[in-house]
Amino acid sequence: MKLIVGLGNPGPRYANNRHNIGFMAIDAIADHLSLPNPRSKFQGDVFEASIGGEKVLLLKPMTYMNESGRSVQEVMRFYKIELGDLIVFHDELDLKPGKLKVKVGGGHAGHNGLRSIMAHCGEQFVRVRMGIGHPGDKALVHNHVLGDFAKIESKWLNPQLDAIAKNVRWLVKNDNARFMTNVAQALQPPKKPKTEAEGNKGQNEQPALTATQKAEQPKPPAGTMADKLMAMFGKNKKDS
Repeated sequence: MKLIVGLGNPGPRYANNRHNIGFMAIDAIADHLSLPNPRSKFQGDVFEASIGGEKVLLLKPMTYMNESGRSVQEVMRFYKIELGDLIVFHDELDLKPGKLKVKVGGGHAGHNGLRSIMAHCGEQFVRVRMGIGHPGDKALVHNHVLGDFAKIESKWLNPQLDAIAKNVRWLVKNDNARFMTNVAQALQPPKKPKTEAEGNKGQNEQPALTATQKAEQPKPPAGTMADKLMAMFGKNKKDS
């Protein structure tokens, strides 16, 4: 069994915060799978699903961010879930908006949700780091993460959440590289197809010769004496 956790803060006040992108990922997966409403237990909202033939629990801790670990720990204890089967979606300041990386283990980099999970459960779990960008000044970080996504950011946020929902099965199968690749490709603009004229351009053109190549070209053989006499005879006959 896998446990997939999305980090965020409960309540409508925080619903569209950048800090709640983990909650958004869980909701996108639940919507894609057409799951019924979650059950309220283990200090969180819990969805039950089957993904890639494996039973999976989706959890949104309702403890507020800095106590997320208590909810996660309760679920893991009850279902006897190993730390290696825990997957956590969270916001990441050190990645540009729209970028996503997956890693196992590591520090919390000041993220209170990760800090709490590490304190209650351990470090060696899968982290899906969802970039929200850095405001450029440490003093602005608090307002940045607790600020709402701008409308223009929906251009990358919605496709990313959709791609996560469609490809989460690769995380469940422990194929983190394929998950990252598929999500990244979903956010790349489609390549403009070449027109027929552009495709044929240059196909019939011969490359220009360099000076060296011209010098190496074989010269036509000089005419024989008989050829010269015939040319002169022909010219004289014409003139007569």
